[in-house]
Amino acid sequence: MKRLTILGSTGSIGVSTLDIVAAHRDRFEVVALTAGNNLDLLKQQIETFRPKLVSVLTSERAAELDRMLTGYKPEIHHGVAGLIAAATTGETEMVVAAIVGAAGLVPTAAAIKAGKDIALANKETLVTAGRLIMDLVQEKRVRLYPVDSEHSAVFQSLEGQSRKDVKRIILTASGGPFLNLPLDRLAQVSISDALNHPNWSMGQKITIDSATMMNKGLEVIEARWLFDTPVEQVDVNIHPQSIIHSMVEYVDGCVMAQLGVPDMKAPIAYALTYPERISSGVKPLDLTELSGLSFFRPDYRRFPALKLAYRSLADGESMPAVMNAANEVAVEAFLKGKIGFIDIAVSIERTMDAHSPHTLSSIDEVLSVDLWARNKSRELLGIA
Repeated sequence: MKRLTILGSTGSIGVSTLDIVAAHRDRFEVVALTAGNNLDLLKQQIETFRPKLVSVLTSERAAELDRMLTGYKPEIHHGVAGLIAAATTGETEMVVAAIVGAAGLVPTAAAIKAGKDIALANKETLVTAGRLIMDLVQEKRVRLYPVDSEHSAVFQSLEGQSRKDVKRIILTASGGPFLNLPLDRLAQVSISDALNHPNWSMGQKITIDSATMMNKGLEVIEARWLFDTPVEQVDVNIHPQSIIHSMVEYVDGCVMAQLGVPDMKAPIAYALTYPERISSGVKPLDLTELSGLSFFRPDYRRFPALKLAYRSLADGESMPAVMNAANEVAVEAFLKGKIGFIDIAVSIERTMDAHSPHTLSSIDEVLSVDLWARNKSRELLGIA
């Protein structure tokens, strides 16, 4: 019986994780859940899985949740302290880090310090503090398992192989909803257009990141740290069918790939039970139904955010944190209708240009850089 904390239980990854738990109640126990504002869904999760501790965004939400619960009632926490309490609670063995954005960094770092294994779905933890987090993982001797479909595919393709034999990692990307849209029409795309992903069902922020391909840029940075691989050996291929989730090319010319239908339950299940495999509820892949698989290199004119991600690693250790914060501000502004789609990458680049990169010595310093970048990005956009 593996005891779990799920950070971000009402998001798409959290919901899928709990679907797997529900199908394997003999293997998993939910100790703690955290959510933001979706109290109705959290209430259902509490009634179904009966965690000992939950945390929500604010004290007001905590009081509201307390009133909503008429039967079983766990400890109710809130804010950053609540996230840390959930991530470090004594009974938990593994923390599923599924909070979207830089908000996931602090509780994930706290969980590692407390000796918890991590199933990592939060890209921003390694994007903003990759070296610090991986050093901490090594120091505390915990295991960090990737949940992103691309990094899970790389993880599986590396199994049983020598790292010295790796020539390059190839991350695949669907290309999002605007892969074939004429470049001169990108300025006119609407919010609903950008949220209409062709293959995956995800939250709003991640879906916009897919449309700009910033999500792939974040994954490049994450792969650099997760697999201790120079960024020069991490490539991206557009693969519109989203069947091959990523690949590893070896020095002998062989390529190992992991295939499957686009469903996050498979990589989640693998992270939860590694090195075992369990039924994930994912539809099996029938290769005879496929009309073909295609691959090509990304066009930086269409996807400038991807180029900015590679630049951030080259510029210096603090720059990925700046880029990530600027992206979160810009995506939020786009979703509120304050800027256009193509302004997202422009805004990120302007914020990066205003930063002098330097080495990061602590998580607190990462948070300081993150705050600076958010303020600078809002200032440059002229928004409160």
